[in-house]
Amino acid sequence: MTYSDSFMSDKTPVTQDASAPEISAREAESRAAPRPVLEAMKAAELSALGNCIIDSGALGRSQTYPKLLRFLVDAALAGHVPRELDIAIGALGRDENFDVSSDSAVRVAVHQLRKKLASYYADFEPEATVRLVLPKGRHSLFIEHNARAPEPKKAALLAPPEESLLTKTAGLIRQRSTPALLLLMLIALTANLALLSDSNNAQGKVTAMPASSHPLWASVLSDDKPLLIVMGDYYIFGELNANGNVARMVREFTVNSSSDLEEFRFGDIEQSENYLDLDLSYIPEGSAFALARISPLLAQSGKSVNMTMMSDLTSADIRANHIIYIGYISALDRLASMTFAGSGLAVGRSFDELIDIDNVTYFTSDAGLPEEGQQFRDYGFFSSFAASRDTQVILVSGMRDAGLMHTAQALSETAALDELLLSLGDGDGSDEALGNIEALYEVYGIDRMNFESKLVYSQLLETGNFWGLAVSGEAITQ
Repeated sequence: MTYSDSFMSDKTPVTQDASAPEISAREAESRAAPRPVLEAMKAAELSALGNCIIDSGALGRSQTYPKLLRFLVDAALAGHVPRELDIAIGALGRDENFDVSSDSAVRVAVHQLRKKLASYYADFEPEATVRLVLPKGRHSLFIEHNARAPEPKKAALLAPPEESLLTKTAGLIRQRSTPALLLLMLIALTANLALLSDSNNAQGKVTAMPASSHPLWASVLSDDKPLLIVMGDYYIFGELNANGNVARMVREFTVNSSSDLEEFRFGDIEQSENYLDLDLSYIPEGSAFALARISPLLAQSGKSVNMTMMSDLTSADIRANHIIYIGYISALDRLASMTFAGSGLAVGRSFDELIDIDNVTYFTSDAGLPEEGQQFRDYGFFSSFAASRDTQVILVSGMRDAGLMHTAQALSETAALDELLLSLGDGDGSDEALGNIEALYEVYGIDRMNFESKLVYSQLLETGNFWGLAVSGEAITQ
């Protein structure tokens, strides 16, 4: 579906009339509000502006967002305000049976395009006085006059990663040396909490049984095996502009290491020289909260605790340590196949969706969709399973920040752990059984703040499926 026979290709830049008189401060303020495009500029100017944005590369490698922008420009030129269904058919290639009430593809695409437009002006035209925008809650383009253009940035600002799953999680960017720094932070945090606990006890306050003593933690805290905290991080690389400078940072779902980047280059020879290994990765903001929740619990055990990033995790690490993973489900990387091998859950259309295989029940997060102030639903994921006869893996995870943060909170509170234990019902209660379980929490919140949560799924795992090996008694044999 299109609203004109062809897109205009005029690339004449948008200019201001030099003869136009200066406007007053009050008029400038009024112009700052978004206005319908054809009220603010000529059709040729709008087409040229859209082409400039697409040609800049700011919309990413995917053709989805350039196609969506062209569709919205075309609709604006026709004076048409498209519906979600119009966008689904005309821009996203869906058919007329597309259900906007159950499929969020249009909302996701518009949401991402809105942010990419903002990134374009931040990175390429920070002083632009005329900006093409998608106001929140709208599916059509508007023009925003920026009467007070921002000062030039002192350092190059890099666009957020392209992958939608990560757009809200650019909280912690680190160099490869950062694990040591994070470990120091962990030690300092734990020490402060310990001092606080001692102070409370000195004042006569009664401390309940710590969560670290709960049977669900026994699989990693009851022996002398060292603990390794693994933070789920995302590898990012740089994309150079024509001047050889880093224009933006890119998160490509298939690129999770320097070697992956090399393979990616081979698959795109024309652009390979524009990709630069920055030796960078980042972790979501929710991971920092979860770490702060879980680290005191681990410290109470008195065990040796080390830390690494998922991108640095080796098979030898898994063999030599109990693993405590903290991060998104999408960042499980080399732990993913182990996690879901014996699971009653399967990854759905994305890592924002898990499926209860037996009951064909879908658990889908929309935490990445809502605008500011709107309610969202997310899911937290807990799993505990044997990585070998001697080592255990515990996942403190979630689809997005809210789910991850709640999972960490639940695993650090005795009452929530008791609830999970009771939900297993007919389990035999042995240490072996309690070391092989998984659970899913449904979390509702607003603006990254959790308001309500409940345990919606839990079950014992089939340990014999983790490695596809024989099971002797109840123990994995290798």
